[in-house]
Amino acid sequence: MAKAGFDNKVTQFFSNYLTNRLTQYIWNQFTSPPFNTDVRVGQGSSLSPILSALYMAPLFHISEKRTMNLSISVSLLSFVDDGLFVSQKSYKKSNSILQSSYSIISSLFENFGLIIEHNKSEVFHFSKAIKKSEPPPLDLNLADSLILNVTKSDY
Repeated sequence: MAKAGFDNKVTQFFSNYLTNRLTQYIWNQFTSPPFNTDVRVGQGSSLSPILSALYMAPLFHISEKRTMNLSISVSLLSFVDDGLFVSQKSYKKSNSILQSSYSIISSLFENFGLIIEHNKSEVFHFSKAIKKSEPPPLDLNLADSLILNVTKSDY
């Protein structure tokens, strides 16, 4: 946070907030011993979206620069722990764009120490085409051979 230009008081607050923390679980009559939970923000904490945005802002900035430099026409939207890639091209072009941008963001996440749950990834194709056609599956060419298939919809 100091490198990002935040005031020393803000940096110190978060530094102290995220260290020397303990937690324990209670279930019926059982109480676990306390254990260390340093460098984590509890789920549901009001600080979670704030810290997420602060940590991920440089990642999205780098991603945007890389996709622009490669002339990849894609927008990336983030909702705390959910992301959305938007490409407004034909199916074939869109799949190529999504594959490239997903590869960029995946490597950035890995470099930042973050994890993308690839098996939870989804692709939505919207088309203004008069003739309905099936979008092709999207092969993201990742180590785990993730291929996203189109789910049929009635609307």
